[in-house]
Amino acid sequence: MGHIDTSYRDRTWTPQPKAEAFVRGLLDRALAGNPEAAKFAEGLLENCAVRLRDLLDHLVVDAATIAEAEAHGWAQGEHGAWHQPLGLFPPLVKGTAPTVWFRVENAEDFVRATGAGAAVEGQEHGPVRRVLAFPATGSGYAFGAIARQGYVGFDMPVFEDGLIRAARLHLQNFRARRRQFDTVDLGLEHTEKLVDAAVADLGQHWACAIWLKAEREYWMSRCPAGRLQKALQDAVGIGWSNIDHHTYDGSRRYFRHTIRILEKLGYELREMLYAGHMAGWGSQVLEQPVLGSTIFADVDLAPEELDIDFAHVVLPELEKHRRAGILSILHGESILEGGLNHVAGLYDQKALRALLGRRGLKMMQPFSNFPFLYQELTEGDWAPVEPSRVDALEKGGHLTAKEAEDIRLNGYIAAHLENIERNDGYKGFNKPGIDGVLRALDPRAAVRGTAQAQDAAKDAAE
Repeated sequence: MGHIDTSYRDRTWTPQPKAEAFVRGLLDRALAGNPEAAKFAEGLLENCAVRLRDLLDHLVVDAATIAEAEAHGWAQGEHGAWHQPLGLFPPLVKGTAPTVWFRVENAEDFVRATGAGAAVEGQEHGPVRRVLAFPATGSGYAFGAIARQGYVGFDMPVFEDGLIRAARLHLQNFRARRRQFDTVDLGLEHTEKLVDAAVADLGQHWACAIWLKAEREYWMSRCPAGRLQKALQDAVGIGWSNIDHHTYDGSRRYFRHTIRILEKLGYELREMLYAGHMAGWGSQVLEQPVLGSTIFADVDLAPEELDIDFAHVVLPELEKHRRAGILSILHGESILEGGLNHVAGLYDQKALRALLGRRGLKMMQPFSNFPFLYQELTEGDWAPVEPSRVDALEKGGHLTAKEAEDIRLNGYIAAHLENIERNDGYKGFNKPGIDGVLRALDPRAAVRGTAQAQDAAKDAAE
């Protein structure tokens, strides 16, 4: 098996409180001088638990502000913007009209929801559109909403009509793609051909943006909690503009093929996560650098496999499946019929928990609970499981008779919404906490009872 660069495997992230204080100071001053934007920010928090800070796309600032930013780690990079590479911070663009640009999923939907009077710039269905939502008063900051589909610049280019039409067709191909096949190999080959065609026409970044849109729609079809929260976010005009990461589960046999498809969409290997020799899992974290999109790709691992490139090598079958392997049989591979296991949105964690609680949705124990990182999942939305799949797992010794019968009769969790709050620009994850929640979500815990696993997740969170 191939070994990997340990600097890549062991990448770590740290909170950046000084850089965060700089961004917060800029945003607070901008909001103080723009009452309409301040009212919008208050409504975001009240109506869907989203903080405007977490939607920042980029800021247009003057030369003095750029100089101050450089003292906090921003440096000039691509497209003439200044970037802070040590955490989740918005780029800064030098200009004479100070503006805070925040992300929305669809610019026209934002206008319809908020009544913003300015015209939407950019071509309909194009990869970048924007609207000056709240003009500046006096010499203060204006606030604008920007919708990107894989476009990384800060201008508003013109795209050929044929290219925009192609993007719309590829989106429909992804939305309508077949997910059930006689064999997983056929399904992955079909999916890869769709991705190849989209990338050939649109490039990796635009193709990736529409892929994720279709994937979230399929996930919402299996996740009522996701549908509810999306409706609340649509009502204030932002859609799914606050995504932190998406999660796929894969079986060992097909994990390498899943990673190959994601890499064709522009994802790059960012870091590996695992929680020790006996944890039984590994997660390949991938990032699409242009979209700023992160994917968790989970797979079963044996103790001796923690120092290999498990995203690219052939992984032989284990004697017993673990969580990801069992789920990939119960519900199907995540990249096919199983769909995303969960989607994580950035929130004020207390506000979201209260908001969902008032609507009858409960949360699991948090599996990260730090000042700079908080994570918890909804209890999960269940789906039926074809009994023959359970029969095969029982026959192979992967489930006990009691475990198998419980899943046959009740089905199993198919999807979650994740409540995640990040502070101080922290970009990393909590490995022990993830281990705790994965133990709680192992299908074999459905019969044993989740109390012990939930306690383990709570301990790891702290």
